[in-house]
Amino acid sequence: MAHKCFISFKTEDIGYKKYIHDHLKVDMIDKSLHIPINSVDEDYIMRKIREHYLSDSTVTIFLIGNHSSENSPFQNQNFLKRELQASLYHGVGNTINGILGVVLPSMYDKIYAGSETCNICGNSHNYVNINGDTVISEFAYNYYIPNNKCAWGDDDKFCVLVKWDEFCKTPNYYIDKAFNKRDSPISLKVKVKP
Repeated sequence: MAHKCFISFKTEDIGYKKYIHDHLKVDMIDKSLHIPINSVDEDYIMRKIREHYLSDSTVTIFLIGNHSSENSPFQNQNFLKRELQASLYHGVGNTINGILGVVLPSMYDKIYAGSETCNICGNSHNYVNINGDTVISEFAYNYYIPNNKCAWGDDDKFCVLVKWDEFCKTPNYYIDKAFNKRDSPISLKVKVKP
């Protein structure tokens, strides 16, 4: 089944967005913005994006690159933040989107930190650096939703995360996975503005 997908990305990563659109065999209806909205008014631009692109989409694909972090000193993250906020909002005229974070190759080493033995439970955990230094807070909070545990399983996370290479092999699998989170119990713990 084709899902209506919106791709959220920084301008520097447009090549990856085009690759998804032009080269991957993805069973999706692309709801992404292809032509910039001719305005300098951020509120107007976001209203148009919400009305024409996000309101009837079901999955937001967030491309995580070098310029997508909350703490990036040289980047304005207003559009990324507002696109994810609109994607996470469930209300009149808008249903919550599944959120799929696709980690671009330049971010692999920064995000995937290997595994270590946990000093709380003694088990081995994979460490994934999803925080203000790698992504915006709307993604970070909804990936690591507070759970009073020392680790997060798939059912404890609303956002889905995958490396670019893995996404390219089976994009429909990961889009479906994000779509299915919309109706999972963890969707009730989502925060639009952390």
